[in-house]
Amino acid sequence: MADATVYRSLPGGPPDSITGHPAERGDRCVSWDRPPGTWHIVPSITDMPLSLILPTPRLHAAWLEARAEWGPGQHEDGFGLEQTDQVETPDGFAAWLERLKAGSDTGTCQWIVEDDRIQGGIAMRYQHNDRAGHIGYGIRPSARGRGIATWALRQMLTQARTRNMKRVLLVCAADNAGSAKTIERNGGVLDEIRQTAYGPTRRYWINLEG
Repeated sequence: MADATVYRSLPGGPPDSITGHPAERGDRCVSWDRPPGTWHIVPSITDMPLSLILPTPRLHAAWLEARAEWGPGQHEDGFGLEQTDQVETPDGFAAWLERLKAGSDTGTCQWIVEDDRIQGGIAMRYQHNDRAGHIGYGIRPSARGRGIATWALRQMLTQARTRNMKRVLLVCAADNAGSAKTIERNGGVLDEIRQTAYGPTRRYWINLEG
């Protein structure tokens, strides 16, 4: 990623010329979560050679590098990874990819890739899943704040429409403001906040008709 341009914050917020969310802008985006008192301009989604790809053994090392940055957790929903998957070795990794391929009639797991760097994963389940929703995703920490999740979800919603899905359910932790905004930017309407085994969870529906 190119070096960010740094602007000192002004009373009332950053200059008008650099406000706005990357998914709604055509130039560059502002990173809000850097050291207090500064605004950072970073590449926006229009600057990124992003793609959604099916999992491939070619990017085994890149996938392990992304996972090491993340550590295990709920983000792995976007990768379709289960606790029994042994992904450290080439053979184990290949076996995991074969399992994903075998389940392709029930859903799809895709990687969000930028210059052969895996920035995240996103999964879609074709049937209703009341706990996890239809779509789950995760973005590695170093790639957050750039509109990547918003872009990836938009692509996946396009795929859902091609399958004639009428609406999709997405869920996120009630305190995950970033994920909630990503869903809302893609048309998500909050249905309820439900208590679950993982804590309070926001439940959103996105209508794909019309």
